[in-house]
Amino acid sequence: MTPLPATTGEAETHSLAATEPAAGADSAFVETAAMLGRIREQVQRVFLGQSEVVDQVLTALVTGGHILLEGKPGLGKTHLVIALARTFGGQFARIQFTPDLMPSDVTGHTIYEMGTQSFRVRKGPVFTNLLLADEINRAPAKTQSALLEVMQEVQVTIDGDTHKLDPPFMTLATQNPIEQEGTYPLPEAQLDRFLMKVLIDYPSAEEEATIVSLVSAGASGSGLSPSIVQRVCEPEDILRAQMDCAAVQAVDSVVKYAIDIVRATRESQGISLGAGTRGAISLIRVAKGYAILNGRNYVIPADVKSAVLPVLRHRISLAPELAISGQQVDDTLASLVASIEAPRQ
Repeated sequence: MTPLPATTGEAETHSLAATEPAAGADSAFVETAAMLGRIREQVQRVFLGQSEVVDQVLTALVTGGHILLEGKPGLGKTHLVIALARTFGGQFARIQFTPDLMPSDVTGHTIYEMGTQSFRVRKGPVFTNLLLADEINRAPAKTQSALLEVMQEVQVTIDGDTHKLDPPFMTLATQNPIEQEGTYPLPEAQLDRFLMKVLIDYPSAEEEATIVSLVSAGASGSGLSPSIVQRVCEPEDILRAQMDCAAVQAVDSVVKYAIDIVRATRESQGISLGAGTRGAISLIRVAKGYAILNGRNYVIPADVKSAVLPVLRHRISLAPELAISGQQVDDTLASLVASIEAPRQ
C-alpha cells in the first residue's frame, strides 16, 4: 500500500490504534473508543497483524457501511468476520458465490407447506448481522444486484412482502485478485455501493511464523479458532457507536478538503473516471469513523487523508496510457492528495 504524504498543518499525531483519548473528547466518545479497542483486541487474537485492515473493518462497522475485501486465498478473511461477529454476539452467515447461484439463494423465497395449506417465507442468509459474500464476482449480475439492493435498502422483498433486516447489518464481500476466469466483474455503479475497498496483504515474516506455530499447535490445525474470541459488547452497543459516529463534527474546511480531493479525481488527466458525490460523502463518513476510533468527537485533515485510499481506489479508473505503463491506482491517488493543500488545524 502506498503511504500518503504528511498533511500540511497537522497539529495532532494520527494513530488509528491510539490508546489515549484525545483532549477535549467527551465521555461518550471516549467510552465508544474504549469499546472499539476491546473489539480490536479480541479480533487480533485470531487475525494476527493486519492492524490497518482491522481498523478499516471497525470503521465500516461504526459507520454502517459495507466493505469489498480483496486478497489472495488463505489470509484469514473468514476468521476476521467470524471473530468480529463473536465480539458483540452478532449473527454470522457466509455465502459462497458461484455461477449458478440464484437471487433467491441470497434473499430467500416462499414455500408452500402441504400440512398447513399455506405459504411460508424461508429467509435467506442475508438475514444476519455480518454477511461474508465470498467471491462475489463469481455470481452473475442478477444475483450480484440482489445482494447490492439489500445492502443499499437494508431490507428484502420476497414475493411482494418487505422484510427489514435486524441492525446492525454489514456485508463484507471478497474478491480474488488473481483468478479472473469465469468471473463477472462488478460494474462501477455497483462498486460505488461499497463504502471501502480493503486490501489484505501477506503478513510479515514474524507474523507468519507466529500464525503457523499457533495454528499447527491445535488438533487438525484448529489453532487460532474464532471460538477463543470473547464477547465484549452487545448489538445495541454497536448501534449506539454508530449514532456517536454520526455525531462526530466535521468543520466546513475539512468537508471542503474532502470535496477538493474528489473533484480533483475528475479533473486529473491520468484518471478516466473520477469519483462521484457518494465518494465525497464516504470520505467524511470514514473520517468520522477514524476520529471516533481515537476517542475524538471531531475530524482532522489526517482522518480524511487516511480514508482516501480505501474509499476512492474502487471509485476511479486510470486512463489507458497510465494503466498500460503499470501505474497503480493507489500511487495515482497518493500523488493527487500530495498536490492538494490541507486545511490548517
